[in-house]
Amino acid sequence: MSEHHSIGHGGFISSRREFLQRCGMGLGALAIPSLNAQSISPLAPRPPQTQGKAKAVIHLFMNGGPSQVDTFDPKPALDKYHGKKIPLELKTERPTGFALRSPFKFKKHGESGIDVSELFPHVAKCADDLCVIRSMQADVPNHEPSLLLMNCGDSRLSRPSVGSWVTYGLGTENQNLPGYVSLCPGGLPTSRTQNWQSGFLPAAYQGTYVDTKTSDPRKLIEHVTPKHLPRHLQRKQLDFLKKINQQHAETRNHDSDLEARLESFELAYRMQFEATDAFDVSKEPKYIREMYGDTIQGRQMLITRRLVERGVRFVQSWHGPGQPWDSHDNVEKNHRRLARQCDQAIGALLTDLKQRGMLDETLVLWGGEFGRTPVVEMPKEGTNQGSLKGRDHNHYGFTTWMAGGGVKAGHIHGATDEFGFQAVEKKVHVHDLHATMLHLLGFDHEKLTYRYSGRDFRLTDVHGKIVRNILA
Repeated sequence: MSEHHSIGHGGFISSRREFLQRCGMGLGALAIPSLNAQSISPLAPRPPQTQGKAKAVIHLFMNGGPSQVDTFDPKPALDKYHGKKIPLELKTERPTGFALRSPFKFKKHGESGIDVSELFPHVAKCADDLCVIRSMQADVPNHEPSLLLMNCGDSRLSRPSVGSWVTYGLGTENQNLPGYVSLCPGGLPTSRTQNWQSGFLPAAYQGTYVDTKTSDPRKLIEHVTPKHLPRHLQRKQLDFLKKINQQHAETRNHDSDLEARLESFELAYRMQFEATDAFDVSKEPKYIREMYGDTIQGRQMLITRRLVERGVRFVQSWHGPGQPWDSHDNVEKNHRRLARQCDQAIGALLTDLKQRGMLDETLVLWGGEFGRTPVVEMPKEGTNQGSLKGRDHNHYGFTTWMAGGGVKAGHIHGATDEFGFQAVEKKVHVHDLHATMLHLLGFDHEKLTYRYSGRDFRLTDVHGKIVRNILA
């Protein structure tokens, strides 16, 4: 940090707030002080602690909790016990009943023989690139805390998101685009912007939300191009604004939120050169657009690849707002509809990344905040009205899969019991998943820390073990 920063106005502490910022509450900003002193962007690219195999992350978030026994974890025992009580004690959020077999057929795919249900025929073609984790575990069977746990490492407290930690550690390779982008069509998901919050990290590391429901790139990033001001005059205006804003920032001890606001002005200007291009999928060859499909998810996955290709460090691609995979009622109808919306696009993304030589350095993660029960959820007002064909939330055992970025390809890790309710072999908690992701990016999850309020914080808190069996 520069030794010549003034303290308040004229060298004095000007307010109680400023005193507190300097004497404890604002000490977190000291983690990257040299950036302020040298006017270097907090998102400037930085090397990891070690040589990681992944340089970027794509998180395909299936909001609501897809059913593991209907997607990537087949359970023949459910056929045997269908309509009967299973010999297993279940602790569920709501009353449940008899076993519900999967209405979908499973088939082994690729040389690895990974089982994939008929819901994902395009993803199944990439089976030999997948590392399927069948033994995931979360803490509770509720959406909000489980979303925060998966996205931020804590189910209750306000903590920085995974994408914020990644950009804090690595910066980003393209200063003309945000380092962390969250693509979510039609509105905000459960827990809203908390899913991509920066928490106590400097605000520059929070995710940039983009509503991808429209296909017009000018509407995807609104107001990115000025309508009434020539670019050279805009630059002069911005330079003057930057000068007086920096003076203001110096009197506020370079407050993190203020610094992020100032950086956003510069980023908005730079984005005029590249943002519209990155989001304009019409510039892709016709065969590529057809491979992804002319759908919301198709365009969103293609935008995801274009962003990562341009150096964006972390892209989270949501499958709809709310709880689209939350099939309390009629899991067959709802899961079939939902998979049809995204299967082609996900398969195309994996294929496209591999063909372009990007998959080895891009870590792709698919999954939701938890899974679903192998038994029916009993009817209650508002859900499962007499159909007895839906599944409740299940955090005891569910499935995610990863691809690229240094994980074993064509590999299955862990297992649930014979009915698919609880992880019983090689269990992987969400904290372990986060520790492994950071390892693949070149970070020791115990050493990527940020000092805040007198304590060193990390994404995994005091938990997390690297799942070395899934490393290539």
